[in-house]
Amino acid sequence: MSEFTGFPEAALDFYDDLEMDNTKSFWEAHKAVYTESVKAPMTALTDALAGEFGTPKVFRPYRDVRFAKDKTPYKTHQGAFVAAGPACGWYVEVSARGVRTGAGF
Repeated sequence: MSEFTGFPEAALDFYDDLEMDNTKSFWEAHKAVYTESVKAPMTALTDALAGEFGTPKVFRPYRDVRFAKDKTPYKTHQGAFVAAGPACGWYVEVSARGVRTGAGF
């Protein structure tokens, strides 16, 4: 477990570039950036908050395109959710636009 020190600018740049080229070839070429600049900080953040908020669910980066008109394969954000009860909880997301948080039901 590593300490959360924030999301680097490379995470925002990664999603900005992914929005322009949402292809498997781009993903394969930049997967290390995703792993180091997006996934690792999100995991560190959720690990740091787990004691206070509960067990997190970090969402996968792949879209379910089976029934979608938009067939782009990757999400242009990384989200995580912690349930606080039935159908309610906390959410955090990082994307090209920055970081956003939410809570509700």
